[in-house]
Amino acid sequence: MWDRLLTDCHVMTMVPAPGDPLGLIRNAAIGIQDGRIVRVGRRTELAGTRATEVVPLGGAFVTPGLVDCHTHLVFGGTRAAEHAQRRAGASYEEIAAAGGGIASTVRATAAASVTALLAQSRTRLHALMRGGVTTVEIKSGYGLDPASELRLLNVIRTLARSEPVRIEPTLLALHALPPGADREAFVERVIEDLLPTAARLGLATSVDAFCEGIAFTPEETARLFEAAAAAGLPVRLHAEQLSNSNGAALAAHHRALSADHLEHLDEAGARAMAESGTVAVLLPGAFYTLRETRVPPVDLLRRHGVRIAVASDCNPGTSPSLVPQLAMNMACNLFGLSPEEAIVGMTRNAALALGLEQEVGTVEPGKAADLAVWRIAEPAELGYWLGLLPERRIFGGQDSLPQP
Repeated sequence: MWDRLLTDCHVMTMVPAPGDPLGLIRNAAIGIQDGRIVRVGRRTELAGTRATEVVPLGGAFVTPGLVDCHTHLVFGGTRAAEHAQRRAGASYEEIAAAGGGIASTVRATAAASVTALLAQSRTRLHALMRGGVTTVEIKSGYGLDPASELRLLNVIRTLARSEPVRIEPTLLALHALPPGADREAFVERVIEDLLPTAARLGLATSVDAFCEGIAFTPEETARLFEAAAAAGLPVRLHAEQLSNSNGAALAAHHRALSADHLEHLDEAGARAMAESGTVAVLLPGAFYTLRETRVPPVDLLRRHGVRIAVASDCNPGTSPSLVPQLAMNMACNLFGLSPEEAIVGMTRNAALALGLEQEVGTVEPGKAADLAVWRIAEPAELGYWLGLLPERRIFGGQDSLPQP
């Protein structure tokens, strides 16, 4: 006897079939045992099976729980003043050069107590969970010294242990150079001290960097990635957001799980990503907030067969967004993704971008029973509504939807 049987629903399995990228099964049922999916199929195929609890869903659509594969969720303060500065004409680079940007959030984060950071971050996390997210990646990066970065990773660990959501912690080891810091000494300290300590304590499951003219060079990033490999940690990269630094090709060379942003990606980078299996994570919230005009080359990614994921990029400066459906909608309206591509981008491909494709991202036997139940008339509505909330959020087979 199963623990739970969900019936009277239409399931977007995300297991593609010819002409059907969403793997839709109409009039379906899902069997759940010990927090995992044991069977999914047409309702008639599961007729006669027994479960402790039978839950009719009244014709709702079911998807895998959404996967937000790129966030900077743990931080102190806001950067609302910079929003006004940008409206007055200041660029991202100009604000950063004047001591704003990432540096301002680093100061606000350092000033916040651990209790305050947890409370603020938990509120943001609950917002994503209400939007149907069951797996979320959270980066450090607003500490900039080993002790402060480890403090943030411990906040992320506390969230992971206290909330019904799967959290993947990322050490954003090279995010920004602290004001007045010696560049070579800072990079050396990150590689020789911060990264090994985070790995030894099990505080991170991957390592990230910001490869850009205002951040870190490809050579510095490569050194970090080599150290991450030695520590047994996969890598991902903020790449080609403001310029082409050949970051995508660098990420691919190091078999990165993902390269994220990619507005300035070129064909060589796309080809390298395709060969390495590196996922392209598109972040339309940052594109929108910064009022960028150069969109990621989606057709180039399609042509080379690069998997495309979509994420909120929740952060205080360039994507203060807590609505996963808004990210999907903007990926369609701003970047030209189809609704199906956007939905796959926040489920199957987002799971792949986190190295979790064996655990989440599709509705099929053996996967975690992390699901979202939507009261919609057709799948395309998930890329249409700006802020649709699921009727149910199921994590590990049990309903778990935080209250507002």
